[in-house]
Amino acid sequence: MAVDLSSSYPPEVRKLPSVGYHRALAAEPILSMNPSLILEDNNIGPEHVVTQLKNLKIPMKQFGQYENTIAGTDSLMREMGRYFQKEEKAEALCKTLDSDMNHAKQQALWYDKKPKVLTIHFGQANNVYLVMTKNSTAGKMIDWAGGEMAVDGERGMILLSPEVVAKSDPDVILLTDFGYDRLGSTEEIGTLPGISSTRAFKEGNVYRVEEHDMVYFGPRTGKNILELQKLIHGDK
Repeated sequence: MAVDLSSSYPPEVRKLPSVGYHRALAAEPILSMNPSLILEDNNIGPEHVVTQLKNLKIPMKQFGQYENTIAGTDSLMREMGRYFQKEEKAEALCKTLDSDMNHAKQQALWYDKKPKVLTIHFGQANNVYLVMTKNSTAGKMIDWAGGEMAVDGERGMILLSPEVVAKSDPDVILLTDFGYDRLGSTEEIGTLPGISSTRAFKEGNVYRVEEHDMVYFGPRTGKNILELQKLIHGDK
């Protein structure tokens, strides 16, 4: 068994061999695993590698493409439940997700302030930051948590200069695991251009989040939003 780099939950999967990033795959690492089945969601690439795998007649199961909503996530979980003959487990996960979402949305009504949140994806490189916008999955989650994204944009992620990051002056900075772990501490994060002058850094509101949890909806999304509420509203 092997996974791609974006597979991070449950923690045990991190111990499995990796075949690379799901959108930048090569055939060789996959073939070295001698797979008898490849599970995918039509979000893998590049196209010529997918064609290679199909031409080699390796069995591939593609799960359906659903809208990027909680309802779409429920539909995907039910489809996977049918495929693996775990319908009851899938239904239980759907009920838990919907219950957690309702809890989070009700709790968000109690907050009288919407903190401004800057979510930095993969930290800093070449003196620019890749940040998530209001139009991203993370933007929806922050909104449900009772906050608002510090930056807007037509795309889900955009590149920003340190000057623009500083000017956005967020109340809270969320840094995904790759960038946070590479730097190692909040103090080191403060050495990045444009970060130390923000209200978030000065008040100690810089936190680590899992990239996968902020980029995709899944069975734990409701619980993740409840955790975001604790971070951005200071309910720790």
